[in-house]
Amino acid sequence: MTPPPSGPVCAGASQYASYASYATFSSYVRARGPVLLRTARSLTANPCDAEDLLQTALAKTFVAWERIEDHRALDGYVRRALLNTRTSQWRKRKVDEFACEELPEPVGLPVPDPAERQVLHDAMWRAVMKLPERQRQMVVLRYYEDLSEAQTAEVLGVSVGTVKSAVSRALGKLREDPELAPIR
Repeated sequence: MTPPPSGPVCAGASQYASYASYATFSSYVRARGPVLLRTARSLTANPCDAEDLLQTALAKTFVAWERIEDHRALDGYVRRALLNTRTSQWRKRKVDEFACEELPEPVGLPVPDPAERQVLHDAMWRAVMKLPERQRQMVVLRYYEDLSEAQTAEVLGVSVGTVKSAVSRALGKLREDPELAPIR
């Protein structure tokens, strides 16, 4: 057995865990670190923030290492620590507001003409109505009702692949519709 490290890993760590605990924790981190880092990256937009988040969650896990009874559930424990830490960081984030003379938004944002929107809506609906019935059903369920491909397939009693190919063909027909040409 190798001798314990010369000093504690972090301030006060020696009071929480023995060298044996440190060794098992280290081997766990080496084995599961990449997987846990992927989880942390899915919680943040910045890879550096993900590394910091994982480091914080692992520090919390190390402090509780001796109290964790089921070491088969360690991944779940660390994931929960990641989520709790991320939530805590999100709640504590500082929002900077600055008073200024001018509003940052432009005064006259262009507002779409309601008549033009209606013309577009009507043209699109006429084009959809030209589609064969099955394609029209799928397009309406997918884009007007906002169902997923799997949900659309379930409603119509067909496979997901059928939905994908039929919707693809329908969208191709809509792209070629001459009434929608001025819109493009």
